[in-house]
Amino acid sequence: MTLLPPDIAAALQANARAAQLAELTSSPVDPVPLLKLFHPLSAATWLATELDDDGDTLFGLADLGFGCPELGSFSLSEIEQVRVPFGLRIERDTGFSTRFPLSIWTAWSRHAGSILWAETLLRRVALAVPELPNGGQVPGDG
Repeated sequence: MTLLPPDIAAALQANARAAQLAELTSSPVDPVPLLKLFHPLSAATWLATELDDDGDTLFGLADLGFGCPELGSFSLSEIEQVRVPFGLRIERDTGFSTRFPLSIWTAWSRHAGSILWAETLLRRVALAVPELPNGGQVPGDG
């Protein structure tokens, strides 16, 4: 399976250009993650919102399964090289889509301790409350 199909790569690069423009104009940008990669035998998960012009450097939320999801850049080629038992590799979640921006994913993932738990919680909240109060901010995170 291709981890980064051309249509998603183009959308991620468009987000990167929008982020660069926003930085120049001092206007905030908070895109939704467009790509979810995951380790099939662990909690390691990556949510990407941007792709640099080099076609390899992604930006987003990375969670290696140790309870501390972090924002930052990560290399697609390095992720593609990861080999796990039984001949498995890192996979793309082909059914992933979200309406929540990266800031919400970050806050909820840090609060829950993982992207996977945040995903479960955000799904439940979205079903129960279609329009989230406080823009979806985690209660108590001000």
